[in-house]
Amino acid sequence: MTSSPLLIRQAAERDRAALSDICLKTANAGTDASALYSDPAYPGLRFVMPYAVFEPELAFVLVENGRTVGYVVAARDTEAFEQRLLRDWWPGLRQNLADRRPLLPLDEGVLDFIRQPQPKDAGLTERYPAHLHINILPRAQGNGQGRRMIETELDALRRAGVSGVHLGVSLKNEQVCAFYERLGFRLLHRSQAIYMGQTL
Repeated sequence: MTSSPLLIRQAAERDRAALSDICLKTANAGTDASALYSDPAYPGLRFVMPYAVFEPELAFVLVENGRTVGYVVAARDTEAFEQRLLRDWWPGLRQNLADRRPLLPLDEGVLDFIRQPQPKDAGLTERYPAHLHINILPRAQGNGQGRRMIETELDALRRAGVSGVHLGVSLKNEQVCAFYERLGFRLLHRSQAIYMGQTL
């Protein structure tokens, strides 16, 4: 837990290295996954960088003494976002990573998704068209920082005219569902993750 003042601001291009690093340091159900990926960029390529590139107005960072220690990102229209990535994101990555093979436990999931992205369930996106991702380094958690970040994102989505938003929680990290419930999310269904949503 931190006692230093933290601020939330719009993410900028200069934050991208930090976004990738935070994604890695929280990619194992909220804990450090550095030992689980053979390339530290892998989780960020899937879970945060596309949002910073294609939805920068919905990307926010948590900053402590000039250092980026957390982020929240979103796509206002999940289906349109997925189509954009099929056209403008995954093909370049497939080309750049064509010779890569899984070497560590979590490599395969990212490499497989890059090579064959799986769309979200249309039943989910019809009512909750937007989705978001949030990650905060453990040292900056507490004191309501996660709530502040989520509320910042929800306000931005409302201003963008979004009618509903969903998120996924790792089955290994189920304890955080109570936090999202306090912010107005409700359980939608379970599959490979726990999906929660709220109308806006």
